[in-house]
Amino acid sequence: MRKVSSALACVLAGLGCLSAQLCAAQTPRRIPRQTSAQQAAIVGRVARQVSGEGNAQPISGAEITLQSGNRIVSSATDPDGVFRVGGLLTGTYLLSAKHSGFQPFMRANVELHAGEMLVLEIALTPATTTAETRPGTERQIPVMTPEGDAEAQPSYREISRRPTTDSEAISFASTPPPDKNFVTERDRWDLAMSDWERYGDREGEFGWTRGRWFDPFNRNRIKGDKPVIGQNIFLNFTGTSTTAFDGRRLPVPSGASAANPNSEVFFGKGGQAFVAQTVRLSFDLFHGDTSFKPVDWRIRVTPTFNMNQLWARERGAVNIDVREGTSRFDEHFGLQEAFGEVKLHDLSPNYDFVSVRAGIQQFSSDFRGFIFTDEQPGVRVFGNLRSNRVEYNAAYFQMMEKDTNSGLNKFRRRQQQVLIGNVYIQDFFFHGYTTQFSYHFNKDDASLHYDENDFLTRPAPIGAVTPHNIRTHYIGWTGNGHIGKLNINHAAYQVLGHDDLNPIAGHYVDINAQMAAVELSVDRDWLRYRTSVFYASGDKNARDSVARGFDSIDEAQTFAGGDFMFFNREGIRLTGTGVALTSPDSFLPDLRSSKEEGQSNFVNPGIFLVNAGVDADLTPKLRAITNVNYMRFVRPSVFDQLLFQSNIASNIGTDYSVGLVYRPPLTDNITLTGGVSALTPGLGLRQIYTSKTLISGFIVVRFQF
Repeated sequence: MRKVSSALACVLAGLGCLSAQLCAAQTPRRIPRQTSAQQAAIVGRVARQVSGEGNAQPISGAEITLQSGNRIVSSATDPDGVFRVGGLLTGTYLLSAKHSGFQPFMRANVELHAGEMLVLEIALTPATTTAETRPGTERQIPVMTPEGDAEAQPSYREISRRPTTDSEAISFASTPPPDKNFVTERDRWDLAMSDWERYGDREGEFGWTRGRWFDPFNRNRIKGDKPVIGQNIFLNFTGTSTTAFDGRRLPVPSGASAANPNSEVFFGKGGQAFVAQTVRLSFDLFHGDTSFKPVDWRIRVTPTFNMNQLWARERGAVNIDVREGTSRFDEHFGLQEAFGEVKLHDLSPNYDFVSVRAGIQQFSSDFRGFIFTDEQPGVRVFGNLRSNRVEYNAAYFQMMEKDTNSGLNKFRRRQQQVLIGNVYIQDFFFHGYTTQFSYHFNKDDASLHYDENDFLTRPAPIGAVTPHNIRTHYIGWTGNGHIGKLNINHAAYQVLGHDDLNPIAGHYVDINAQMAAVELSVDRDWLRYRTSVFYASGDKNARDSVARGFDSIDEAQTFAGGDFMFFNREGIRLTGTGVALTSPDSFLPDLRSSKEEGQSNFVNPGIFLVNAGVDADLTPKLRAITNVNYMRFVRPSVFDQLLFQSNIASNIGTDYSVGLVYRPPLTDNITLTGGVSALTPGLGLRQIYTSKTLISGFIVVRFQF
């Protein structure tokens, strides 16, 4: 005979007992000789009838009706199938329960006594598809009575009545012991979920949704929602597809082998188009308990594949060999993450910990990526203190070479090591403001390297083309957060060290350079108004023994417009030399051959930048970003030696951009980003290049699972 689990019945009994005790505790004591209220209560559970000793599935939304004469009281079950009805007058009731998809249930002669709480359980039988249950078919609902064999009537069961028939003797039974009050579940991740349609037959949100392997929004085993091994080992798979298109007009020399034989002017046609497709697959296997507790150990592997195509209108842009023409297709496979992580020790019951991670890993050394942001092999010790108010990192990286056209890692070691240590302190003097102190050491040894397009990148093909060693120390203070209503982000760095043969200076130089940046913003409803200032020191005398131009290690700053800014997004080569004025994804005019494959150069003109912008959340799915930047060289005299051209002005020009970010599902699973930007050259840039306005437009489509 089909039965409902006795353990669940014990849970209801305990619930009824607890509810009765709470009611008794909250009821004020009666005045002497005053009669007690003639009221009672019912607590019950409605479940689906199952065979054997299995656990019954609760039925939510079942309609419960109690009728005694002309009095009718209604209720409904919650998602756990439980209903509660209080304030009932004593007497005999007709109890009924019904739910779509189940046979209706009725029971007569349910007696309630004064001061009594009845705990019961009802098991509904699924409706059949026979003619007698079809709509429009007349059938009689069976009414159960207390008489008869209990085994023959499994749809109704009274578990307890508290107190007993004596309403004046308030004596409650104790809660059942734990082994009788709980149900043992060997797998707590795959509990049976009840069928609950919040809106009935129409579409809408649902309390319980069964997950599928291809659904990242609901419970999914490969998204880390359920363990893949045992009860504590999870797998989180993330797949990302990024398609990027970039069209731009840059100052490009026509050269001796111009694409157009009749070219007479020095600058040729600067139009270029670039498209890239990147597929990134991340497999993250970890052992842990909850989302708050740091993982015990983790193994992550992220292979990445890239295909890219470049079209140019002049020779020499795609390869140093002009016979390669004006277009280039390339593909590359890289391993962007491959590390193991182990938690060394728990420092407090508030999830303070210390862990170590070894292998290829992503790391950004400050809030905006001013000095170092990369995915490189290394060892990092990290953790937190004081309930996560203090976070710290100590990292060592052995750098690898990069693929020129995709920016992905190559399986080739580079003669460069980077050491980083930093500490973050939350609520530093102000609630909501986090400060950071950091130290970077860059050891870049002498080496010879040609990129994938056969251009020399180390040493830089300018001045003294000789391999050289660089040793630099970065001491920095940065901050991010808000002080009252004012949002603030700032950074300041001092760089010290030496370059034993700077290619522009032509001899050994000491390094003494500075950088400072601050961004202030205020939120007004759906708008954020921003203003920022950036300063990087420049070198006044390229021939002296001290290099004062600021340069980073391998930055990817998100500042003053970031990728939407022309001067930051598009690399501009310095014509007549083998170096760039700026590298892609950097607005530092550091005159290095390549940001990723070249060496830092501290003999450069520096930059002063003032930005104003507005971020507008036009809709919950659409955001607009606007920026205007005014830029100047700090020390343009360094160009006198490079270009054999004197008295170059400081004015770089004005950069203005508009961008849109659209997220159709209101999540980052689908993101469309696009923007247009232009740079109107100032006098200094016109003296180096031309007076033509430089323009750029891009679209990035990103899908993530």
